[in-house]
Amino acid sequence: MAVSKTKPVEAIMELYQQGQRVFGENRVQELVEKYEALPKDIEWHLIGHLQSNKVKYIVPFVGLIHSVDSVALLEKINSLAQKQGRTIDCLLQVHIAQEETKFGFDAQELEMLFKSGKVDELQHVRIRGLMGMATFTDNATQVRQEFHSLRGLFNKIKSAHFPGNNAFDTCSMGMSGDYELAVEEGSTMVRIGSLLFGARS
Repeated sequence: MAVSKTKPVEAIMELYQQGQRVFGENRVQELVEKYEALPKDIEWHLIGHLQSNKVKYIVPFVGLIHSVDSVALLEKINSLAQKQGRTIDCLLQVHIAQEETKFGFDAQELEMLFKSGKVDELQHVRIRGLMGMATFTDNATQVRQEFHSLRGLFNKIKSAHFPGNNAFDTCSMGMSGDYELAVEEGSTMVRIGSLLFGARS
């Protein structure tokens, strides 16, 4: 997935013309503006922290929300998707980094969520998998361990709660600086920005 946040429409179109169709934004306002300005066969992903009061702006068109970090947000997405007659694909964000600033569920909270049956009640969201961001560090061993833990959690949840369900298929981890480690540890979706667009402005 190409991370196009802060990048102008012209730069996105250059990649589009080379065949790229999946782009990710981290701010709702920027995502909406680019959706309106660019070709409609682009699949837009929301990858940044999502506030409940902003969900309504992206529900009509968003392809995948990467950053669902609470049950309340999941319920809000479900409610608004129902009104739109849509089912929206979501990833549950898992807190794997040692930094306190990262959002997300921990393993225990995820287990409680799935055991509660809450997910089964939400008919207009489809849980596609998990997303996590590693600690921002040069310590490759630490980053690898964090990715390894997320993939292990993904496997555990898939076998316990999605056996035979091919829709639970996405373990999103890895960015421009650490995607190779992420792929080695089982990432199925990497979020690449600066390697495609150059350094962020």
